[in-house]
Amino acid sequence: MNDSEILILDSATKFGADSHGKVAIAASHGAIYAGYLGARASLRGIILHDAGIGRDAAGINSLPYLDEYTGAGAMVDHLSARIGDGASMAATGIISHVNETARAAGCEPGQTSIACARAMLAAQGRTGTPSLLDEARFLIRDRPDAPRVIGCDSVSLVGPDDAGDIVVTASHGELLREAPSWGKRPDVLAAVFNDAGSDFPTRLPDLDTRGIAGATVAADSARIGDAMSTYEDGIISHVNETARKFGATPGISCLAFTDLMTASGRTSDPKKP
Repeated sequence: MNDSEILILDSATKFGADSHGKVAIAASHGAIYAGYLGARASLRGIILHDAGIGRDAAGINSLPYLDEYTGAGAMVDHLSARIGDGASMAATGIISHVNETARAAGCEPGQTSIACARAMLAAQGRTGTPSLLDEARFLIRDRPDAPRVIGCDSVSLVGPDDAGDIVVTASHGELLREAPSWGKRPDVLAAVFNDAGSDFPTRLPDLDTRGIAGATVAADSARIGDAMSTYEDGIISHVNETARKFGATPGISCLAFTDLMTASGRTSDPKKP
């Protein structure tokens, strides 16, 4: 086996049919869903981003999950590489945590991500088939003549019908290297993310260019990958200029942020169900 068996990806959602038996350095946060995607793709091992570890260690909780399928798993320290950027993870990533399967293959904290990935090539490989696991999308609040508040465990679940609404996601607040903008997603009123330990979440100034109020919650305050935790537990850590114009500031709760956005004077389409 050689380095051609190591995949470098900006997201754990990008595994294809050719991933079987390979090792991936994927710049997604390390919550359970990313681990599930790796197990489903029959990877021999996967290295994810620890996303600041965060509340209830959600940023690394795919590690024991992967052990259930003898999948080697490891996390890159959030201070060593950019989340959402596989090239950064591969170039400068330093391992912060490993699971038991990875440790048995020779992986350990302090390694470079490439050294860890090379060690994983000798790991046993997945046994068993993971049960279906989906990310959640749900309605948090729907009041007459006001924008809806929608919860999305992943920003990928934001859809065209969410235009004018407030979306509370549990995705990290960094743009993907390969998709550096809000893109074709709708012009929502406001969007909330998890800061994943970042001091400057790059999604926020990008949202300013679309007139969308943006904010992140502190990784230590809410479980990354869990939109209900973002809404119920999250404390705002960063806001963009659009959000600041509506009175949002770091330190308020996510619930208070959504209340501010609701009171901002804009309403969603009254024709929506």
